[in-house]
Order: sequence, then C-alpha cells, then structure tokens
Amino acid sequence: MTGGEVAGILVAVFWAILVSFLAVVLVRLAQTLRATTRLVADVTEQAVPLLADASATVRQAQTQLDRVDAIATDVQEVTSNASALSTTVASTFGGPLVKVAAFGYGVRQAMGRRGAPAAGDGPVVVGRTLPAVRRRKKKG
Repeated sequence: MTGGEVAGILVAVFWAILVSFLAVVLVRLAQTLRATTRLVADVTEQAVPLLADASATVRQAQTQLDRVDAIATDVQEVTSNASALSTTVASTFGGPLVKVAAFGYGVRQAMGRRGAPAAGDGPVVVGRTLPAVRRRKKKG
C-alpha cells in the first residue's frame, strides 16, 4: 500500500467516525425535541382549563364589584337623606323643644321658690346689678 492509499483509508475512517458522531447527536436532538413537544402539549392541556377558570373568576369578581358599587351608591343616598332628615327635625323641633325645656325649668324654679326663701337669696332689683360679696384671700 502506498502512502496515498493509507491516507485515503485514514480519511475514510475519520469521515465514518464523524458521520457516526453526527448521527448520534441528531438522534439525541430528535429525542429532546420529542420530549419538549410532549411537555408543551401537557402544559397546553393543563393551561387552557386554568385560563378558562381564571376568566370565569374575573367575570364573577367584576359582577361582585358592580354590586358593591350599587350598594355604595345606595348608602351614599341614604346618608344624604338621613342628613337632610336630621337637619329638618333639628330645625322643626329644636326651637320649640328648647322653649318647652326653658318653660319647664322656670316652672320648677318658681315652684321651688314658692315656699320659704332659700338662704342667700336677697332682694331682687329689676334693672340693676348688685355687687358681689368680696371675699378675703386666704394665705396659703
């Protein structure tokens, strides 16, 4: 065998080894792609129902928020009505009730003075203010 033939055989052997190595790599790559495809299919099967459930939950939450908004609007209206009612009652009955209370107080005071005058009650002078009794300062 000549040197050229030996070199040709060596190149053919290395070429065969290279092709075998590439074939193994391609087979492993094909297995990886199949496993990835199965994984994506499984995730899709599980994700679609989850997304449907999430969408239904969001719709229900929106419905509940609409109800809460309606309730808050009603509460605001009731609050303003109660405030108006309170103002009306205060203005309608407030003045007369104060007058009745003052009248009742005056009647009680008059009935209490009807008997003997209490100690410390002095003569009443209409239109004048009597000076108060001066008290001595106590040394502490």
